[in-house]
Amino acid sequence: MKGVFVASLTALAISSTMVSAADPAVVYDQAGKFDKSFNEGVYNGVKKYTAESKIQVREFEPKNEAQVEQGLRRLATRGYSPIVSVGFNMTSAVEKVAKDFPDVKFTIIDGVIDLPNVQSVVFKEHEGSFVVGALAAMASKTDAVGFVGGMDIPLIRRFGCGYEQGAKYVSSSATVLQNMTGSTGAAFNDPTKGSELAKSQFSQGADVVFAAAGGTGIGVYQAAKDEGKFAIGVDSNQNHIQPGTMLTSMVKRVDQAAYNTYKDAEMGTWKSGIVVLGLAEGGVDWALDDNNASLVTAEMKAKVEDIRSKIISGDIKVHDYMSDSTCTY
Repeated sequence: MKGVFVASLTALAISSTMVSAADPAVVYDQAGKFDKSFNEGVYNGVKKYTAESKIQVREFEPKNEAQVEQGLRRLATRGYSPIVSVGFNMTSAVEKVAKDFPDVKFTIIDGVIDLPNVQSVVFKEHEGSFVVGALAAMASKTDAVGFVGGMDIPLIRRFGCGYEQGAKYVSSSATVLQNMTGSTGAAFNDPTKGSELAKSQFSQGADVVFAAAGGTGIGVYQAAKDEGKFAIGVDSNQNHIQPGTMLTSMVKRVDQAAYNTYKDAEMGTWKSGIVVLGLAEGGVDWALDDNNASLVTAEMKAKVEDIRSKIISGDIKVHDYMSDSTCTY
């Protein structure tokens, strides 16, 4: 899009022109901005901000972990602010660089850093996952549903725990199969492994699988299509990827988090600290559009909306795996 461009590490290194403090930037994670999931959601927020403000956003896509800190440091050196960092795995790098550049504003998505120039945006993924888990149980004909996570970390376990709670809220006898893809960041970009795990769960009786696995989910969705089963997307609205197969998507509004950072900085209202976004704040939700409308009956929709309302009101308490790693129902 005009006005939005990708900067390579080399370009950042050789640039000698200082920018104004109002020029924003973003550092995506290694999956890249076109992962059709988490990073692409942030990219959509970048596009929206640029289209409205005509202000350029400097984009950097690191190819490895070492480049994350290098890229952040070069952006900060050249005066870019605020800098949005995408993903929990950037927490250490952002903390180091933010300490060295106290006048630069940083926003990290999915990480928490206690510094006066850092805003930490986190989400109540367990709430949105509960909702799509409930829908999965409603759609299942086998009373068995599945979950494929990316990297095996508490954040992704939070998705799985919320999903299982939602499924068992609808059907106490439901079987919920869960697998994690791996133990490194590569687990978020392995469609082949995602397909294998989904097929294994289908062979065990699951007929709906929720993927909280970034680009790995693409393999899950293809496997669901091939097997004639349902899949549930994550982060971005992924219903369009396999229409007729995607039961819904658990939307995580990282696009709005990025957009708000830039807009608030532009207006002078950006604040450091922790921002928590759940169902009540519009930070997470389930997606219903033309691609999946035929899969969700009026009765299913009404029940999902009732559950959603009860979570917001507090009538339904969703256990947060990250506050207590014993997943209760």
